[in-house]
This record gives sequence, structure tokens and C-alpha cells, in this order.
Amino acid sequence: MTPSSRVIDVAVLGAGAAGLNAARILAESGCSVLILEARDRIGGRILTVDDPTLPVPIELGAEFIHGSAPATFELLRRLGMSAVDSTGNHVTVRDGRTSPRDEAFGDVHRLMQQVESLREEDLSVEEFLSRYQSDPSLETACAYARRMVEGFDAACPQRASVRAIAREWSGMGGGQFRPANGYGALVAQLARVLDGAGAQIRLQTVVSSVDWAGAEVRIATSSPEGAVQAVAPLQATARRALVTFPVSVLQRPPGAPGAVRFAPPLDEKAKALQGLALGAVLKVVLRFRHAFWDEVQSRRFANAGFLHSPQAAFPTLWTALPARAPLLTAWMGGPRAQRLAGASRSQIVEKALESVESLFGTEAGVRDELKASYVHDWQQDPFARGAYDYITVGGCNAPEALAQPLRHRLFFAGEATSASDVGTVEAALQSGRRAAGEILESLRANA
Repeated sequence: MTPSSRVIDVAVLGAGAAGLNAARILAESGCSVLILEARDRIGGRILTVDDPTLPVPIELGAEFIHGSAPATFELLRRLGMSAVDSTGNHVTVRDGRTSPRDEAFGDVHRLMQQVESLREEDLSVEEFLSRYQSDPSLETACAYARRMVEGFDAACPQRASVRAIAREWSGMGGGQFRPANGYGALVAQLARVLDGAGAQIRLQTVVSSVDWAGAEVRIATSSPEGAVQAVAPLQATARRALVTFPVSVLQRPPGAPGAVRFAPPLDEKAKALQGLALGAVLKVVLRFRHAFWDEVQSRRFANAGFLHSPQAAFPTLWTALPARAPLLTAWMGGPRAQRLAGASRSQIVEKALESVESLFGTEAGVRDELKASYVHDWQQDPFARGAYDYITVGGCNAPEALAQPLRHRLFFAGEATSASDVGTVEAALQSGRRAAGEILESLRANA
């Protein structure tokens, strides 16, 4: 029986980490589940390219497991997978000189502790830093904090909540890992589990409208623009629907390209959506003929995991350590990524190569060593329109508010709905587990 001819238990809107994890729990609990995904692949903002000639996968989206990440490690164990510790030193290069870690790191930590004494309900990061940057002893710490907000959090300092940033940074630590075979292997294994549990994943299916006015949720779909092979539109009816769209999609005004029409509109979510923003990221993976950085400048970069060149267009690069692979990943976040978004692929790669040269010098022959490059501009991705979320001024309660179900029919998941670990796969997985529990409780209460 096709999904359009029967009422299913749960329609999951989006096949990212949150939707897949929720669907797994629901299907294993005996629910009939239909997953609708606009792309021609699963994973959402996970985008893994596998090259059998390399010892590691190429990650153009999510890559790391930050800290203890209990939901991620639990899922890896359940799926028979493992994680690899991202070893290697942090090396900062300024004016040709290297230091093992930016000296301002400790000062930044002490500076952000001052947020606890703020009299205001909230401030932007930029407003907060402006109170301290006239102090010569804190000038470097303020500059470093601004770079972290833009780079690590992919956020705009003029919009980001300093209270949310301080809360996030206070919980940092616990190491940094990667799934052993990449996040693509994790979502592929999830898909196999879902198939075995009887769930259906339908790709290239764009949700155009969600009517939740009645006792059931009615969903209409279309094919993506420019699809090579059109997929027939679908009319699906579900007892419950789980919405996992990025906030950038939920924030689209009615009638705008990529907007989903909700009937009735999601007025109850308006304030929560105002407290969240999707940050900008450009990520370039450069493949070289060999790992030349292990050999240049008396091998001072041989054990470098992360390389920082604050003045470069791409201020952060990292290697594949502990694997010895000829790959460098160039990372740009925040306003500078937003400004470069939409540039040609060749322009973006050129900026990445210039950034590599700022670290190793032109004498390293970076361009001659280049074998291939991989780029994904998440701002131009119509189903993401950005990388990951951050909390804006006054929005510290926004994730919890966005997560609240509506009339026991619409439920919400995704990294933006997680009060902790916002912007991570861990947050997405946690939110999917939480939403699945809410849906099961609701279905049982109305059985």
C-alpha cells in the first residue's frame, strides 16, 4: 500500500541526523514511518565523499565529535562502529613564527567569566567585547574571542548572544573525535537499520505544505527544481509529523523560494525562530600529492593537527591526523564566509591555497603539490542555506521553545532545538531521541 493511500503513524520531514535517529527509534518501537527528504541523498548537513585511494573519507559537512557526546557514542556502539581521537597539536603562525597555542586562550576564558556579572539580560558578543577592548591587557583576548565566535561558532559577533556563547564555551573540553569511517558511514548504517525495521525513505521529495489543522497531518510534496529524474508528487497523511528542517527553512517568508507552507502557520514558533540564526561556513578539502607539511621548515608541522593563520582568508586548517593522509581542510566561518558565499568554485579554492601558503610559504610549492579540491558552499545549498545554528541576542530560551510540540500533532527536532551542544551532530541526535520519545508518548496516550 502506498503512503498516499493510508494513514501512517509518523511522517519525518528531513533525513538528517535528527530525523534518521528519531525514525530509527520510532520504527524499532513498531511505528509505521515515512521519511521525506528533498535531496537525492540522506544525511542533511552531513556530506561525505569516499575515495578508495585515501585512508580517510572526505568530509564536506559535519566531521568531528566534540567532547563526551553521549548520544553519538551510544549510537556508534549500537551500530557496531567506533571513533578515532583527533590527535595533533594546535599551531598558530604569525609573521612566520609559530607558537604551540595562542597565548590569549587563558585570557579569553577569564574574560568570558565576566558574563556572569552582567546586569543586562543579554548582550551581543560585540557589545560585550567593546567594554574591554580598550584595556591594552585584554586587546589580544578580545580579538581572539571574536575570531572564535566567527570561526568555531560560525556566528556574527554583532548578532550572537554573549550569554549563550559563554555557556557553550564553559562546557568545552573532553577531546575531539571523528567517526572511524566518517559520518557518511554512520548515516548509511542508520538507513540499513531503518530498512530492516520497515521504515520508508523517499528521496528527491520536497515538502511544499503541511496541513495540521485537523486530527491528522496532511503533507504535500513536489520534486526539487532541476532534478534529473522527477519524482511523482505525494500526498501523505500521518497521525504525527516530525519537523527537522533547518531554522533557515522555517524562517523563510510565505511564498519565498524554499518556503514550506504550514496551515495553520507556525505563529507559536515565531519568537523562538527570532532567537536563532544559521551561521555561514565555507569548507574546502585540498588533496595534495603527498603530505608536504610533514617535511617543510625542519618538520615543525609534522605533528600539527590544527593550523591557525589569523590573517588568512581561511584562518583555520587541519590535517587528517592520526591518519597520515595528503589532505588539508580549510575552514572559514561567520561574516567572512557570508561575504564569500556565492563566489565561483575557482575563487574559493584560490583563497584556500593562499591561506595554505600563508602557513608554509610559497617555497613549499603548494600549487604544484595540489592534486584535487572539494568544495561545498552551504549558503548556496537550497535545503540548508547555512551551516549550523547559533543563538542570537535574547534567544537563550529559543532552542527549548522551538522544541515544544504543537497540539500533539507537530513535533520538532534538529540541532537548533537542543539546549546543549547546539550546532553539532550530537545535538541533532539528542533532539531526535527526545522527539521520538515525545511522539511515542503521544501515540500511546491516544491509542
